[in-house]
Amino acid sequence: MFPDSLWTTELIMRPIAPGDAGAIFDEYAQDPAVTRFLSWAPHRSLAETESYIADCIASQSSRTFTLLGRRDRQLRGAFAVRRVSPGHVGFGYVLSQRSWGQGLMTEALTEVAGWALKQKGVWRFGDVCDVDNAASARVMEKAGLLREGLLKRWMVHPNIEDTPRDCWSYARTR
Repeated sequence: MFPDSLWTTELIMRPIAPGDAGAIFDEYAQDPAVTRFLSWAPHRSLAETESYIADCIASQSSRTFTLLGRRDRQLRGAFAVRRVSPGHVGFGYVLSQRSWGQGLMTEALTEVAGWALKQKGVWRFGDVCDVDNAASARVMEKAGLLREGLLKRWMVHPNIEDTPRDCWSYARTR
């Protein structure tokens, strides 16, 4: 169900691989600013990143792509696409600090949303972001997703607090 790779103007999106561990660890996995709104804590060792990659590869319900700069082939971040339920595709993403503010994640999200909504039987492409994650909300809005509403006490972001936090729900449908 998932694509082998996707190409945008600025990015190559290809499946995550064991050889990406060093670059992922160095670029973003250990960075508290990058991982602040993620569902996992910053990695303390390369072994944690290797385990994360193994889990991504083993997943039957999702595919995680690395985001590489098209010109320099440098790792910029990652993008996960997951089958949430029949007809609904969800996603998650992370981008290294050095790549913030360049429109790269909007470009990636726009491409994945377009691909997902062309798939037979997919009617909804959407996910959530923490109410305090203004940058992610902007990315989703720029990619054409609509804010549907507020989900109270929806998701734990352990880098902020140990209890569920409010999240905005965003989606595109066909």
